Amino acid sequence: MSTKKRARKAILDLEDFPELQVVQQNWETIRDEALALKSEQAFESTKEKGSLGYYDVGFRTFFKYGWSKFYLKWYGYTHHSARRHCPKTVALISQIPQVKGAMFTLLPPGSKLTPHSDPFACSFRYHLGLETPNDDNCWINVDEQTYAWRDGEALLFDETYVHHVANNTDKHRLILMLDVARPMGPLGRMFNFVYCQLMRFTLVPNDSTDKRGMANAVFAKVTPFLNRSKQLKQTNIRLYKVLKLIFNSLLIAILLAVIALIIFIPYRLLF
Repeated sequence: MSTKKRARKAILDLEDFPELQVVQQNWETIRDEALALKSEQAFESTKEKGSLGYYDVGFRTFFKYGWSKFYLKWYGYTHHSARRHCPKTVALISQIPQVKGAMFTLLPPGSKLTPHSDPFACSFRYHLGLETPNDDNCWINVDEQTYAWRDGEALLFDETYVHHVANNTDKHRLILMLDVARPMGPLGRMFNFVYCQLMRFTLVPNDSTDKRGMANAVFAKVTPFLNRSKQLKQTNIRLYKVLKLIFNSLLIAILLAVIALIIFIPYRLLF
Protein backbone atom coordinates (compact mmCIF):
# COMPACT_ATOMS: atom_id res chain seq x y z
CA MET A 1 0.00 0.00 0.00
CA SER A 2 2.92 2.33 0.67
CA THR A 3 4.94 1.39 -2.40
CA LYS A 4 5.38 4.22 -4.89
CA LYS A 5 3.60 3.84 -8.22
CA ARG A 6 6.72 3.25 -10.36
CA ALA A 7 7.61 0.23 -8.23
CA ARG A 8 4.30 -1.63 -8.24
CA LYS A 9 5.09 -4.54 -10.56
CA ALA A 10 6.87 -7.86 -10.48
CA ILE A 11 9.76 -6.94 -12.79
CA LEU A 12 10.96 -3.35 -12.53
CA ASP A 13 12.28 -0.97 -15.18
CA LEU A 14 15.96 -0.30 -14.53
CA GLU A 15 15.54 3.17 -16.07
CA ASP A 16 13.52 4.07 -12.96
CA PHE A 17 16.53 3.22 -10.76
CA PRO A 18 19.43 5.20 -12.29
CA GLU A 19 21.48 4.86 -9.10
CA LEU A 20 22.15 1.22 -10.08
CA GLN A 21 23.75 2.09 -13.42
CA VAL A 22 27.22 2.35 -11.91
CA VAL A 23 27.06 -1.32 -10.96
CA GLN A 24 26.18 -2.54 -14.44
CA GLN A 25 28.71 -0.19 -16.06
CA ASN A 26 31.49 -1.83 -14.02
CA TRP A 27 30.29 -5.42 -14.38
CA GLU A 28 33.62 -6.71 -15.72
CA THR A 29 35.52 -5.37 -12.71
CA ILE A 30 32.97 -7.02 -10.42
CA ARG A 31 33.15 -10.25 -12.44
CA ASP A 32 36.93 -10.47 -12.10
CA GLU A 33 36.76 -10.29 -8.30
CA ALA A 34 33.96 -12.86 -8.19
CA LEU A 35 35.91 -15.25 -10.44
CA ALA A 36 38.95 -14.92 -8.16
CA LEU A 37 36.76 -15.98 -5.22
CA LYS A 38 35.46 -18.91 -7.25
CA SER A 39 38.98 -20.09 -8.11
CA GLU A 40 39.89 -19.97 -4.40
CA GLN A 41 36.90 -22.21 -3.50
CA ALA A 42 35.44 -19.41 -1.38
CA PHE A 43 31.87 -20.34 -2.28
CA GLU A 44 32.32 -23.94 -1.21
CA SER A 45 33.91 -23.01 2.11
CA THR A 46 30.99 -20.79 3.17
CA LYS A 47 28.49 -23.65 2.96
CA GLU A 48 30.55 -26.46 4.48
CA LYS A 49 28.79 -28.08 7.43
CA GLY A 50 30.14 -26.69 10.66
CA SER A 51 31.55 -23.52 9.08
CA LEU A 52 30.35 -20.11 10.28
CA GLY A 53 28.72 -19.43 6.91
CA TYR A 54 26.73 -22.65 7.02
CA TYR A 55 24.35 -21.40 9.72
CA ASP A 56 22.46 -19.02 7.44
CA VAL A 57 18.88 -18.63 8.64
CA GLY A 58 17.72 -16.83 5.50
CA PHE A 59 19.31 -18.92 2.75
CA ARG A 60 20.21 -22.26 4.31
CA THR A 61 17.48 -24.19 2.47
CA PHE A 62 19.16 -23.40 -0.86
CA PHE A 63 22.33 -25.28 0.08
CA LYS A 64 20.72 -28.65 -0.65
CA TYR A 65 20.39 -27.61 -4.30
CA GLY A 66 24.10 -26.78 -4.54
CA TRP A 67 23.56 -23.00 -4.35
CA SER A 68 26.30 -21.07 -2.55
CA LYS A 69 27.13 -17.47 -1.72
CA PHE A 70 29.75 -14.99 -0.54
CA TYR A 71 28.46 -11.98 1.41
CA LEU A 72 29.70 -8.46 0.67
CA LYS A 73 27.35 -6.33 2.74
CA TRP A 74 24.33 -6.94 4.92
CA TYR A 75 22.06 -4.21 6.33
CA GLY A 76 24.55 -1.77 7.79
CA TYR A 77 27.61 -4.01 7.92
CA THR A 78 30.30 -4.55 5.28
CA HIS A 79 32.15 -7.83 5.67
CA HIS A 80 35.87 -7.63 6.44
CA SER A 81 36.46 -10.64 4.19
CA ALA A 82 34.77 -8.79 1.32
CA ARG A 83 36.97 -5.73 1.87
CA ARG A 84 40.03 -7.98 1.55
CA HIS A 85 38.95 -10.06 -1.44
CA CYS A 86 36.62 -7.70 -3.33
CA PRO A 87 37.70 -4.10 -2.59
CA LYS A 88 36.59 -2.70 -5.96
CA THR A 89 33.12 -4.25 -5.76
CA VAL A 90 32.70 -3.07 -2.16
CA ALA A 91 33.71 0.45 -3.18
CA LEU A 92 31.17 0.46 -6.02
CA ILE A 93 28.17 -0.67 -3.97
CA SER A 94 29.16 1.66 -1.12
CA GLN A 95 28.35 4.56 -3.46
CA ILE A 96 24.69 3.52 -3.50
CA PRO A 97 22.82 4.07 -0.21
CA GLN A 98 19.79 2.22 -1.60
CA VAL A 99 21.78 -1.04 -1.56
CA LYS A 100 21.11 -2.70 1.79
CA GLY A 101 22.53 -6.17 1.11
CA ALA A 102 24.96 -7.63 -1.39
CA MET A 103 26.45 -11.01 -2.19
CA PHE A 104 27.85 -13.11 -4.99
CA THR A 105 25.86 -16.29 -5.63
CA LEU A 106 26.80 -19.42 -7.54
CA LEU A 107 24.31 -21.90 -9.00
CA PRO A 108 25.83 -25.17 -10.31
CA PRO A 109 24.84 -27.01 -13.51
CA GLY A 110 21.64 -29.02 -13.43
CA SER A 111 20.32 -27.43 -10.24
CA LYS A 112 17.19 -25.50 -9.35
CA LEU A 113 15.56 -23.42 -6.62
CA THR A 114 11.94 -24.31 -5.92
CA PRO A 115 9.17 -21.65 -5.82
CA HIS A 116 9.65 -19.19 -2.95
CA SER A 117 9.04 -15.57 -2.02
CA ASP A 118 10.03 -13.03 0.63
CA PRO A 119 7.19 -12.31 3.09
CA PHE A 120 8.47 -8.77 3.81
CA ALA A 121 7.85 -6.12 1.12
CA CYS A 122 10.87 -4.00 2.04
CA SER A 123 13.35 -4.54 -0.77
CA PHE A 124 13.77 -5.47 -4.39
CA ARG A 125 16.27 -8.01 -5.65
CA TYR A 126 18.85 -7.08 -8.28
CA HIS A 127 20.69 -9.69 -10.33
CA LEU A 128 23.73 -8.85 -12.45
CA GLY A 129 25.07 -11.60 -14.71
CA LEU A 130 28.82 -12.09 -14.25
CA GLU A 131 29.67 -15.54 -15.62
CA THR A 132 26.51 -17.23 -16.84
CA PRO A 133 25.71 -19.96 -19.38
CA ASN A 134 24.25 -17.18 -21.60
CA ASP A 135 21.57 -19.69 -22.42
CA ASP A 136 17.77 -19.61 -22.23
CA ASN A 137 17.95 -22.90 -20.31
CA CYS A 138 19.35 -21.03 -17.30
CA TRP A 139 16.49 -18.87 -16.10
CA ILE A 140 14.42 -17.33 -13.32
CA ASN A 141 10.63 -17.14 -13.45
CA VAL A 142 9.01 -14.24 -11.55
CA ASP A 143 5.23 -14.18 -11.42
CA GLU A 144 5.04 -16.29 -14.62
CA GLN A 145 7.56 -14.05 -16.43
CA THR A 146 10.78 -15.82 -17.46
CA TYR A 147 14.18 -14.13 -17.66
CA ALA A 148 17.43 -15.79 -18.76
CA TRP A 149 20.67 -14.39 -17.35
CA ARG A 150 23.32 -12.94 -19.65
CA ASP A 151 26.81 -11.68 -18.84
CA GLY A 152 26.74 -7.96 -18.09
CA GLU A 153 22.93 -7.74 -18.09
CA ALA A 154 20.79 -6.92 -15.05
CA LEU A 155 17.37 -7.75 -13.66
CA LEU A 156 15.45 -6.01 -10.86
CA PHE A 157 12.37 -7.70 -9.46
CA ASP A 158 9.99 -7.68 -6.51
CA GLU A 159 10.91 -10.70 -4.41
CA THR A 160 7.48 -10.84 -2.74
CA TYR A 161 6.19 -12.36 -5.98
CA VAL A 162 6.67 -16.11 -6.21
CA HIS A 163 9.80 -16.92 -8.19
CA HIS A 164 11.82 -20.02 -9.01
CA VAL A 165 15.07 -20.81 -10.76
CA ALA A 166 16.57 -23.54 -12.95
CA ASN A 167 20.00 -24.05 -14.48
CA ASN A 168 19.44 -26.74 -17.08
CA THR A 169 22.90 -26.36 -18.59
CA ASP A 170 26.35 -27.81 -17.97
CA LYS A 171 27.82 -24.48 -16.80
CA HIS A 172 27.77 -22.54 -13.52
CA ARG A 173 25.74 -19.35 -13.12
CA LEU A 174 27.63 -16.64 -11.20
CA ILE A 175 25.83 -13.38 -10.41
CA LEU A 176 25.95 -10.35 -8.12
CA MET A 177 22.78 -10.18 -6.02
CA LEU A 178 21.70 -6.97 -4.30
CA ASP A 179 18.91 -6.06 -1.90
CA VAL A 180 17.69 -2.64 -3.06
CA ALA A 181 15.48 -0.47 -0.87
CA ARG A 182 11.88 -0.34 -2.06
CA PRO A 183 10.63 3.20 -2.86
CA MET A 184 7.92 3.81 -0.24
CA GLY A 185 5.89 6.51 1.46
CA PRO A 186 6.32 7.56 5.12
CA LEU A 187 4.45 4.59 6.61
CA GLY A 188 6.44 2.13 4.54
CA ARG A 189 9.72 3.78 5.49
CA MET A 190 8.84 3.43 9.17
CA PHE A 191 8.16 -0.28 8.71
CA ASN A 192 11.34 -0.64 6.66
CA PHE A 193 13.38 0.93 9.48
CA VAL A 194 12.16 -1.73 11.92
CA TYR A 195 12.77 -4.49 9.37
CA CYS A 196 16.33 -3.33 8.69
CA GLN A 197 17.09 -3.40 12.41
CA LEU A 198 15.83 -6.98 12.60
CA MET A 199 17.93 -7.96 9.58
CA ARG A 200 21.08 -7.06 11.50
CA PHE A 201 20.44 -10.12 13.66
CA THR A 202 20.68 -12.35 10.55
CA LEU A 203 24.23 -11.28 9.71
CA VAL A 204 26.19 -14.29 8.41
CA PRO A 205 30.01 -14.27 8.32
CA ASN A 206 32.08 -15.60 5.44
CA ASP A 207 34.94 -16.43 7.80
CA SER A 208 36.19 -15.75 11.33
CA THR A 209 37.15 -12.15 10.55
CA ASP A 210 33.51 -11.13 10.00
CA LYS A 211 30.90 -10.21 12.59
CA ARG A 212 28.22 -12.71 13.45
CA GLY A 213 24.52 -11.94 14.00
CA MET A 214 22.52 -13.29 16.90
CA ALA A 215 20.33 -15.43 14.61
CA ASN A 216 23.43 -17.07 13.13
CA ALA A 217 24.84 -17.81 16.59
CA VAL A 218 21.54 -19.20 17.90
CA PHE A 219 20.98 -21.30 14.78
CA ALA A 220 24.43 -22.83 15.21
CA LYS A 221 23.50 -23.85 18.76
CA VAL A 222 20.09 -25.32 17.94
CA THR A 223 21.13 -27.16 14.75
CA PRO A 224 22.16 -30.34 16.65
CA PHE A 225 18.76 -30.28 18.37
CA LEU A 226 16.99 -29.87 15.03
CA ASN A 227 18.91 -32.81 13.59
CA ARG A 228 17.87 -34.99 16.52
CA SER A 229 14.28 -33.82 16.13
CA LYS A 230 14.26 -35.15 12.55
CA GLN A 231 15.20 -38.55 13.93
CA LEU A 232 12.46 -38.24 16.55
CA LYS A 233 9.94 -37.49 13.79
CA GLN A 234 10.57 -40.97 12.41
CA THR A 235 10.18 -42.74 15.77
CA ASN A 236 7.64 -40.70 17.79
CA ILE A 237 5.60 -38.31 15.67
CA ARG A 238 3.33 -37.22 18.54
CA LEU A 239 6.20 -36.11 20.77
CA TYR A 240 7.84 -34.47 17.77
CA LYS A 241 4.76 -32.31 17.12
CA VAL A 242 4.57 -31.22 20.78
CA LEU A 243 8.23 -30.20 20.83
CA LYS A 244 7.86 -28.45 17.48
CA LEU A 245 4.95 -26.39 18.81
CA ILE A 246 6.91 -25.40 21.91
CA PHE A 247 9.99 -24.46 19.91
CA ASN A 248 8.08 -22.40 17.32
CA SER A 249 6.13 -20.62 20.06
CA LEU A 250 9.40 -19.72 21.78
CA LEU A 251 10.83 -18.33 18.54
CA ILE A 252 7.72 -16.19 18.00
CA ALA A 253 7.92 -14.89 21.58
CA ILE A 254 11.57 -13.91 21.12
CA LEU A 255 10.80 -12.18 17.82
CA LEU A 256 7.92 -10.20 19.34
CA ALA A 257 10.14 -9.18 22.26
CA VAL A 258 12.83 -7.90 19.90
CA ILE A 259 10.27 -5.95 17.84
CA ALA A 260 8.84 -4.45 21.04
CA LEU A 261 12.30 -3.30 22.13
CA ILE A 262 13.05 -1.77 18.73
CA ILE A 263 9.80 0.22 18.85
CA PHE A 264 9.89 1.03 22.59
CA ILE A 265 13.44 2.43 22.80
CA PRO A 266 12.98 5.16 20.09
CA TYR A 267 9.58 5.97 21.61
CA ARG A 268 11.10 6.50 25.06
CA LEU A 269 13.84 8.68 23.56
CA LEU A 270 11.28 10.85 21.79
CA PHE A 271 8.77 11.16 24.64
